Amino acid sequence: MAARAPLLLRLLLLLAAAAGPARGSQGDREPLYRECLSRCELQNCSGAALRHFRDRQPLYMGLTGWTCRDDCQYDCMWLTVRLYQRGGHRVPQFHGKWPFRRFLCFQEPASALASFLNGLASLVMLRRYRAAVPPTAPTYGTCTAFAG
Repeated sequence: MAARAPLLLRLLLLLAAAAGPARGSQGDREPLYRECLSRCELQNCSGAALRHFRDRQPLYMGLTGWTCRDDCQYDCMWLTVRLYQRGGHRVPQFHGKWPFRRFLCFQEPASALASFLNGLASLVMLRRYRAAVPPTAPTYGTCTAFAG
C-alpha cells in the first residue's frame, strides 16, 4: 500500500504538468475588444485625460473602486457585443461572465444585493453566536474568525 502513494503522487504531478494554460473568455480574446481596450486606456487613462476622467466620474463610482480601466473594459465590452449581435452571432462572455448593464456602480445588481443580504445574515448570526456561546468554548475562536 505504501508503494502506491509515490506512484499516485507522480501520476497526479504528471497530470498537473500536462494541463494546458488557462484561456480567457471568448470576448476577452476578441481582437476588436483588445484593440478597443488598448486605444481607450491610451486615450483616457493617463495624464490630463485621467484627471478629466476622475473629474467627470460620479462620486459613487469612485467610492466603489471603479477605475478608468474598468470603465474602458465596460465600454469596449458593449461595443463588441453590439457588433456580435449585428453580425448575428451569439453574445460572448467577458472576464468569465455574461455582459450585464451597469446600474449605478453595480454591474450585476441582483448578485450584489444577494451578497449584501448574505453578509447581513452572517453578521446577525455572528452576534447571536457571541451572545450565546462563552468565549472560553473550544471552538469560539475558530467560529468567530471564520464568521468575521
